[in-house]
Amino acid sequence: MKKFAIITAAIIISACFNWSCDRKRQPATTTISKYILCQLDTFVVAKNHLLNAVNQTRYGEKELQHLFLQLRLSYKKSEWAIEYFTPLNAQLMNGAPVPEVDKSRIVSEPAGLQVIESMLFPHYDSSKKPALKEQLLALQWQIDKIKLYFENIDLLDWQVFDALKLEVFRVEALGITGFDNPLTLRSMQESATSLLGIEYAISFLDQGEYTKSLSAAIDSSVSYLLHHTDFNSFDRAEFIRSYLDNVSVGITQLEKKLHIHEVVYKRLLNQDASTLSDTDAFDAFAYTLEIPDSLTTPRTILGKRLFGDPFFSENGKRSCQSCHRPKQSFTDGLVKNFSIKSHELLARNTPTLINAALQPSLFYDERVATLEEQANDVIHNTHEMNGSIACAINKLQHNKSYQQLFLRAFPKHTLPAIDSSEVLMALSDYIRSLVMLNSRFDEYMRGNSHTLTQEEVEGFNLFMGKAKCATCHYFPLFNGTFPPTYTRSEAEVIGVPLDGHEKKADTDMGMYKIIKLDFLQRAFKTPTVRNAGTTAPYMHNGVFASLKEVIDFYDKGGGRGLDFIVPDQTLPASQLRLSNKEKAALIAFIKSLDSKLSAKKN
Repeated sequence: MKKFAIITAAIIISACFNWSCDRKRQPATTTISKYILCQLDTFVVAKNHLLNAVNQTRYGEKELQHLFLQLRLSYKKSEWAIEYFTPLNAQLMNGAPVPEVDKSRIVSEPAGLQVIESMLFPHYDSSKKPALKEQLLALQWQIDKIKLYFENIDLLDWQVFDALKLEVFRVEALGITGFDNPLTLRSMQESATSLLGIEYAISFLDQGEYTKSLSAAIDSSVSYLLHHTDFNSFDRAEFIRSYLDNVSVGITQLEKKLHIHEVVYKRLLNQDASTLSDTDAFDAFAYTLEIPDSLTTPRTILGKRLFGDPFFSENGKRSCQSCHRPKQSFTDGLVKNFSIKSHELLARNTPTLINAALQPSLFYDERVATLEEQANDVIHNTHEMNGSIACAINKLQHNKSYQQLFLRAFPKHTLPAIDSSEVLMALSDYIRSLVMLNSRFDEYMRGNSHTLTQEEVEGFNLFMGKAKCATCHYFPLFNGTFPPTYTRSEAEVIGVPLDGHEKKADTDMGMYKIIKLDFLQRAFKTPTVRNAGTTAPYMHNGVFASLKEVIDFYDKGGGRGLDFIVPDQTLPASQLRLSNKEKAALIAFIKSLDSKLSAKKN
């Protein structure tokens, strides 16, 4: 079997060498397509080697684990292309080892490399052999589909550049955090392989000065990764700022130098962003049909006025600002606010609106997709405002000040009266103006080394590494909007306690109330950690009064760590074993994420 695998691999390598030597005779994108196909064949060889070993009793646990690690490296070499051009297949090859549901409510069962990892690590259970073989065979089905794609689709040069840069961002936001190798934690070795895959693709492009400079930046990044492989001690701040940012900047410069005509399409991460920390890297209008430059001052002025006006509420006393107070980072500081109809508490804690525009779904249960829908939901919610936009418009129509504000905000208005869509648009545009990626941490990532203390930097490295916070709160937004494509928001089941005594799990069913799937019981959208220093109390039910309590909860392993019955908990139940010093550093870092509200005149 070993001889067969070596011969097969040699044939593939020989084929790759033959066409790579001939690459000057054909377009770079054609050569890259053939290179991808060769890499996929290499993956098949690695997969078959592991499958054959599973079928033979003479291979022990260590040998099976080694073969699996080689399989993962083989995937990483072509990850940039698989993830970009065939994302659905990529999810089934290397997706999270939990069931997932998309916007069409189609459920994907866990499959692929992460599922296989859980069968082989930390120990191989031979009773799982049939399931392991099934997963390996399923990988072949996905590879066959991916190969069919690359055999029949012509790649465009701008797509290749877009895919390569997104892969750098994937390494930055996911690769170095242990997101897809939580049991082996070989993040540095795998990230190095991902970067080498990028470098090889770039080698088929222009061979001038910019290509050499970019290749040197990649080599430096790979060298750093391979010389600092310990997961817990890896300096992610240093790596991103001094190495990885140079790679993404280099790709951007090379694309411009080659005059690549980029097809621009709407997404949260701007296509021309050189790094994830660019001041304008994210588009506040990504999740709306409006054009990006429609955020005009008249619209936000009108929206701010509406935000603070109680016209929308049933009793004429409650406004949006009643619960989202600007001086409290657009929260209310309460465990839960009161229902407008009684002295009963609302079901959930009031979240911040800062950076709310950077999420593809809203509310803790992700029940709406746009800020306009969110505003409409709150206004008509029987417990929050119990109001009516139609009734509010009747009042606005007879207010001369508002008449002028609407005319300025919507100069092309042709309707005889104020329209409800204009009301919702103005409110939403005000919230979009609250995108503030201007914390001390952001300044640090943009090159100002004096804005963070050493403790805060250590806290960031813990957040991205040992504490595993960044596997749910993704860098750099630190919410659940999944990078680098940012098309969906992650939800997690963590078993939050009902109260501070930590004796019983909270009974709120979360997303299960919206989508009746068992694994969504007690699932809630992952909120942002930005501004958490000023938005206590925490969690959907406001159960934790301090960041220390939050970190202690995660350190214990969530609800299951507290012996709650949470069968579908997505948070690992194992203890993190953080020291008091490490917890203090985490808190210091999280506080460095607080936005500078003075930068916005709210």
